Amino acid sequence: MIGLGTYAFFWEHSDRSPDPLPLVGAFERTRELGVELFQICDYAPLTGMSDREVGDAARAARELGLRIELGTKGIGLDHLERFLALAEAFDARLVRSMVFGPDSRPTLAEAGALLRAILPSYESAGVTLALETYEQLATDDLLGLVRDADSTHLGICLDPANVVARLESPRTCVEQTAPAVVNVHAKDFAFDRQPGWVGFTYSGARMGTGLHDYRHLLDTVRPRERGINEIVEHWLPWQGDPETTIRTEREWTRATLDHLRSFE
Repeated sequence: MIGLGTYAFFWEHSDRSPDPLPLVGAFERTRELGVELFQICDYAPLTGMSDREVGDAARAARELGLRIELGTKGIGLDHLERFLALAEAFDARLVRSMVFGPDSRPTLAEAGALLRAILPSYESAGVTLALETYEQLATDDLLGLVRDADSTHLGICLDPANVVARLESPRTCVEQTAPAVVNVHAKDFAFDRQPGWVGFTYSGARMGTGLHDYRHLLDTVRPRERGINEIVEHWLPWQGDPETTIRTEREWTRATLDHLRSFE
């Protein structure tokens, strides 16, 4: 399925918005766009919600006909157990995370031990843990953690845009990870030359106008044949004022959905 995530509403959720969009508002907007999947990813208010608030949000998603996935950072046992409980509340079948969290940077050996300790609980619950490709860990090392864990409930969340900051090739990352991918973050990206020709800025681009060869990703990973969800995100730079930024964010979301659907 093609879904939206909280990063598709990054600025509209933020305190820079004159009227920040609540989580259920993002659910409603998602359904208005004809989308039936939403990934609550790195959404800070989630872990501060009471059980009642979580229950209300989960009920709203069900009533709207939305499937939910979750996303966080870090693989500490207590943290991943908390997200497993949240997954149960939302009936989510996937939790995306990153090896490093805000307050933790385990070694590869420590990360392997943490994953082996938590995976039996995820397996029993029928929830898959997806570790995202990103610049803080070499893709080879991330794949090693997945291979060593040897679990059908651990895989890769593929975001080839992230690895450029490590001087890895997005195309190579797609090809390396393809067999282990269980989730895809879909956004485009590009370099822009700075004024005076003194360097570049690397950031998001309207889908289909940047450097991401999405056809190559589809052909290599085959997410639609394998039942792997594609979650729309953006790296939209601030556009100078809230109104322009939020309007552009909404336009990018529609453009990304149209682009992804054009391959169907």
